[in-house]
Amino acid sequence: MSRICELSGKKPITGNSVSHSNRKTKRWFYPNLQKKRFYLAEEDRWITIKVSTSALRTINKKGLHAYLKDLEKKGA
Repeated sequence: MSRICELSGKKPITGNSVSHSNRKTKRWFYPNLQKKRFYLAEEDRWITIKVSTSALRTINKKGLHAYLKDLEKKGA
């Protein structure tokens, strides 16, 4: 199961774990993904999307239809 947001495209990035003695080891930073069901009124159906919480906040603010419209405008 991939850890990529289906709407915003956020994915894991790499970085370092830094100890108290300043030793560095590689690690991953994962996006905060949630499975969420949305109702599409235009198509009269429910869809399940794996979405990041930051995208979820934007959807709650603008609405799903407006968010998808903005993504199309940006070319994503």
